[in-house]
Amino acid sequence: MFGLFAKKPTPEELVRKWTSGIRAQQRGLERQLTDIKAEEKKAERSIKQLAKKGDVSSCKILAKELVRSRKQRERIATSKAQLNSISLELNYQASKLKVVGSLQMSTQIMRSVNQLMSVPQLQRTLMEMSREMMKAGLIDEMTGDMLDAIDDESLEEEAEEEVDKVLAEVTEGLLGEIKSVPAKAT
Repeated sequence: MFGLFAKKPTPEELVRKWTSGIRAQQRGLERQLTDIKAEEKKAERSIKQLAKKGDVSSCKILAKELVRSRKQRERIATSKAQLNSISLELNYQASKLKVVGSLQMSTQIMRSVNQLMSVPQLQRTLMEMSREMMKAGLIDEMTGDMLDAIDDESLEEEAEEEVDKVLAEVTEGLLGEIKSVPAKAT
């Protein structure tokens, strides 16, 4: 099927090829159904004409043919539904294959990132930076500034008063004076 040097088709290409083949088969089955329906109508007309003439044996033969053609039509409809199911399953499997491919790519990317960023080496570098900053006195200053900002309770009280004022303005005093809930000390 493929030459010695021809590239192997991708799964997506194979699915496209198979799906188009399935669609062609479905169209062929649809044509057969149309032809069978037309033949059934002819047989029904013939049965009516023969019944008017009183030819019962010929009517029975045509009626049996009519029953067979209806059964054939049911089998074709079932085959068409099965082909449709196969086509949907192919598309589903192709989609699943794409997701697996994406997951493999993300796994490879994560592996590359982990190789680029060595956690033990990063920890050593951060520890060295921390020691250097301690020597320079930067950590003490930064820690003190952060603690001062956190402990500033007067700022919290001012914020609560401002919230109370805004709520009173918005509700036009309908809610009354809202008492603030004391915050838990952490």
